[in-house]
Amino acid sequence: MELIYAQDNLNLGQMAARWVARELLICPDLVLGLPTGSTPIGMYQSLTRLCQEGIISFTKARTFNLDEYVGLAADHPQSYAFYMREHFWSKVDLQVENEDIPRGDVANLDEECQRYDAAIQKAGGIGVQILGLGPNGHIGFNEPSNNMEIHTHVVNLSTETIQANTRFFSDSAAVPRQAVTMGVGSIMQAQKILLLVSGESKKDILTKSFYGPVSTAVPSSILQLHTDLTVITDIKL
Repeated sequence: MELIYAQDNLNLGQMAARWVARELLICPDLVLGLPTGSTPIGMYQSLTRLCQEGIISFTKARTFNLDEYVGLAADHPQSYAFYMREHFWSKVDLQVENEDIPRGDVANLDEECQRYDAAIQKAGGIGVQILGLGPNGHIGFNEPSNNMEIHTHVVNLSTETIQANTRFFSDSAAVPRQAVTMGVGSIMQAQKILLLVSGESKKDILTKSFYGPVSTAVPSSILQLHTDLTVITDIKL
């Protein structure tokens, strides 16, 4: 594991963007696994600037997002598909046909999970997987449990996750109770993983993730087993 310290959240986003840009320059047809949430917004803004300045291009790249809420259509303002269009997809030269995200509003969610895994496999797997860290250690929406799902699946969101995501909705009752999420198998099979962690409130879970035992009670602890992991954080451990 390589641990890189950022001065603050702004600096973290800039450093993450430079890290991703380097990988894209090395491999223009890079397959990227992408997160949502507040932490990566600065990274998306910096990547947008680099693309608009002609320093990097996403024309040959392909992206797969980690997750989507069950029951929200892609045009719902709180869907992750909407988030991606707002913060990234619409601002860079990524081809529309190369953007993929689980659909949470389909009639058959099991079929959608199988479709998503097949699309990732057809693309050759994830080259660089970018992750955030949930307050309870979830990666994607892989919540603490007795076992970890390998494949894309539907997950019941924990009370802690629902509470953490309430800030994006009118109130906690409006937060969906389920999500479709990429499994830990696809995440761990990525050639490289970049984990972004910001804010002192994440210090305890970040410490448990990398200085505690590998346990399904802390899903992010499985990242200890990955052979090429980089962590960029503004938290001093």
